[in-house]
Amino acid sequence: MALIVHKYGGTSMGSTERIRNVAKRVAKWARAGHQMVVVPSAMSGETNRLLGLAKELAPSRTSSAYGRELDMLAATGEQASSALLAIALQGEGMESVSYAGWQVPIKTNSAYTKARIESIDDKRVRADLAAGRVVIITGFQGIDEAGHITTLGRGGSDTSAVAVAAAMKADECLIYTDVDGVYTTDPRVVPEARRLATVSFEEMLEMASLGSKVLQIRSVEFAGKYKVPLRVLSSFTPWDIDLDEEAKSGTLITFEEDEKMEQAVVSGIAFNRDEAKISVLGVPDKPGIAYHILGAVADANIEVDVIIQNISKDGKTDFSFTVHRNDYARTVDLLKDKVLPSLGATEIEGDTKICKVSIVGIGMRSHVGIAAKMFRSLSEEGINIQMISTSEIKTSVVIDEKYMELAVRALHKAFDLDQAQA
Repeated sequence: MALIVHKYGGTSMGSTERIRNVAKRVAKWARAGHQMVVVPSAMSGETNRLLGLAKELAPSRTSSAYGRELDMLAATGEQASSALLAIALQGEGMESVSYAGWQVPIKTNSAYTKARIESIDDKRVRADLAAGRVVIITGFQGIDEAGHITTLGRGGSDTSAVAVAAAMKADECLIYTDVDGVYTTDPRVVPEARRLATVSFEEMLEMASLGSKVLQIRSVEFAGKYKVPLRVLSSFTPWDIDLDEEAKSGTLITFEEDEKMEQAVVSGIAFNRDEAKISVLGVPDKPGIAYHILGAVADANIEVDVIIQNISKDGKTDFSFTVHRNDYARTVDLLKDKVLPSLGATEIEGDTKICKVSIVGIGMRSHVGIAAKMFRSLSEEGINIQMISTSEIKTSVVIDEKYMELAVRALHKAFDLDQAQA
C-alpha cells in the first residue's frame, strides 16, 4: 500500500462534472489499495472573481493594507472545491473528509498573500488515512502563529500538495493539470513542441522560475529539498484509464541525471511576458549602492529577477533590474519616494513592454558555445538583446515583448527541440 498525494488544478475542478470525474479517478486509486490525500485548487476563475469583488469595493487597495482580508476572502475558493470533492467522493461510496489548511494545521508565516509554509502537523491526516478515509486538504492556504488565515500566492496549491507529500513522506505526488506533461516549450507558441518523458529537478526548477506555468517554483523547490517523487500529468484522460498506464504517463521530475538526459544540450525554452524593467540612472558608483536600491525593494516583499549595472563613467552608473509586471508601479513609487531622494540619482526609467526568453538544459554544463548559438539565432531574426542572465544550466535574455514568439520559435528550431530524443 502506497501513500499517494494528488493535486488538481482549477481547470480540473472547473465544474461539477469535472469534480465528479476527479472523484472517480481518486476512488479508483483508493480502491487499488492506496492511501489517498488530495489537494484541490479553487474552481477555475473563482479566485479571480473573489478578488475582483474586493477590487470593486476598494479600487486603490494594496496587499499590505488589505492583505489579511484578501486572504480570508481568497481562501474560501479552495474550501468550496474541497467540500464539493468530498461530497462527490462520498457519492462514489468512498468515505472521505475535507480540511481547510488551518484545521490540519498547515502553519505559515504572516506574509499575507505571499505566505510561506513553516510546518505541517500530519497527525490528524494520518488518523483519517488509517481509518480508511480519503483526505482532502485545501491548497493555497494555511494559518499563521496568531491564528489568521494566510494564502501562499498564485499557484500556491502546487506548493501545498508537495509540502503535504514531503511532510507525510508520500511515495509519490501527482500534479494533475490541463496539459499532459512538461513540454520543450509552450505548444501554443510552437506546435512542434514535444512532451518530455523525464526532466531533471534542476531543469524543472529553472523552467518554473523562468516562466513555465506547468509547476509553481516553490513546489519544485520543496520537491527538491525533500526529494519528493513528482509527476505532471493530465486530468483530462479518461478517469478509468488503466492504473499502471496512468502511473507512468506524463512527465517524471527526476533527481538523478542519467546518460540519456545528458545527450540533450538544451531541454526546453521558457518564456515570461509578465516582466517589467526599471532603470535607475546616474547612480553614484560607490560601495553599497546595489543594496541601497534593492534592499528597499526586498523589504517591500517585491521579487527582483534580472540585474545589470553598467560601466561607470565620471563616477556615475546606471542600474537596471526586472520585477513582475504587477509590482512595477509599486516599485517605481517606492524608489521615487524612499530611494531616489537619498541616492543622488538623476531619474528613473521604466519599460513594461519587455519579456524574458530562456534556454534550459543540464547538458549546457559540458558543452561550449551554447550562449553564442542562442545570441546568433536571435541576431539572425533581428532581435535586440537588452539584458542577459546566466546560470550553470540556463541562459536568459530580456527582449522587446513583440518579438517573444518569434524568439521562442527560432530558438526551438536552432536547438533541434522538435526532434525526438535518441
